[in-house]
Amino acid sequence: MPRPSPFLLHAWLLEWFRHYGGTSELAVQAVFRDGTLVGAFPLVHKTWRGLRVARFMGGEQSSLADLLLATSEDPTTGAALVERASSEHDFAELFGLGADSRVARAAPGRLHLFRRADAPVLELTDDWDALYQAKVSAKRRGQHRRRLQQLKERGSVDFSLARSREEVELALADAFRLHSLRWEGRGDGSGFATPTGVSFHRAALGALADQDVVRLMTMRFSRRAIGFALAFALGGRLYGYRMAFDPSFARYSPGIVNLSELLASASQEGLRRVEFLGAADRFKLELADDLEPLHLGLGLAGTARGHAVVTTRSSVRRLRERLKHSETARRAYDSARPLLARLARPKNVLKA
Repeated sequence: MPRPSPFLLHAWLLEWFRHYGGTSELAVQAVFRDGTLVGAFPLVHKTWRGLRVARFMGGEQSSLADLLLATSEDPTTGAALVERASSEHDFAELFGLGADSRVARAAPGRLHLFRRADAPVLELTDDWDALYQAKVSAKRRGQHRRRLQQLKERGSVDFSLARSREEVELALADAFRLHSLRWEGRGDGSGFATPTGVSFHRAALGALADQDVVRLMTMRFSRRAIGFALAFALGGRLYGYRMAFDPSFARYSPGIVNLSELLASASQEGLRRVEFLGAADRFKLELADDLEPLHLGLGLAGTARGHAVVTTRSSVRRLRERLKHSETARRAYDSARPLLARLARPKNVLKA
């Protein structure tokens, strides 16, 4: 893939299906040439209001998922896979597509893309200190130095990077605890530290650690974990996944300081691109070179009913986008929200 996704690795998808598959059905389309796998469309089917809906394996965590093709294959192979998949579902709802997705190119006019996440990106160099100085203002750098120094005056501060299965399994206990602390009393849709989420991540991250994909940086104060940053290394890139810190240490900016240590480590390792993924948070924008948004793909209707749903929901989404730019229209939209909610996308029941 031009933008390889760690969320399509076998170890990740196997555990995702075991933990979140529920009543969904595997619907992976594959193509072989002379006995060799040369293309795949990794889907599952889920029933919604009597309709069969196709989604990527991995659900809404499948950032950068797409049609997979061997470099030797012609685009017509991908088009055949998409056409075959469309004959087996009513419509598709595909999260995580890049702007230049293979799926959209394989089915021109049949898949509507809606921007869902800004996905900042950073080009790394072999000199993190120089890059950090070029990206972050002198004032902000000074703040980070002072806060770290203040913390060191109270006790010891150290950082550790977990990569092996044993290291990752030990560090995850602190990561789950810190995530729960950070999101206590607030809406957390990630499912990272739920009972199912803990079981899933222990299994999936352990398997990925065996492939040297996991990078888990932990910041400790007086041997107590106060921040973590979890990412994946694949194809010369670092992919941000989860980070959190102990709110009682918020004044010392442990999240940003710890992330900087992770990026410094990635730079030294030889990784040359960071995919922050997700929303354009301030700390991401401060470091990013550009935005490469992720999209929801809606379409690939295989039946008349599926086409009707795609048409309706696409119209609702376009209306929402237009209303964001009009205060008067936004008030009208708010009054109509109960109706629009009934036309909105189905709940992602595959996410715990």
